[in-house]
Amino acid sequence: MSHEATVIKEIPLYGTKKGLISVSKVDEPYGAGSDSVASIGISLSGDAKNPEWKVHIPMGNIDELVETLKSIK
Repeated sequence: MSHEATVIKEIPLYGTKKGLISVSKVDEPYGAGSDSVASIGISLSGDAKNPEWKVHIPMGNIDELVETLKSIK
């Protein structure tokens, strides 16, 4: 598996001292030829490359996800 990740942005995690939200693009996350995903990671320790929690969002779901997140703000 390639797992070629490019960190796009690191955002301080509100309410923590060192926590980060990291947003990355991961190419071929599930092996050669698999579609790229957006990866959102949460690191309480501030280590964006090794988050305690992460989720992969298929590129085709990003627009709807963003709109949904905006609606709950």
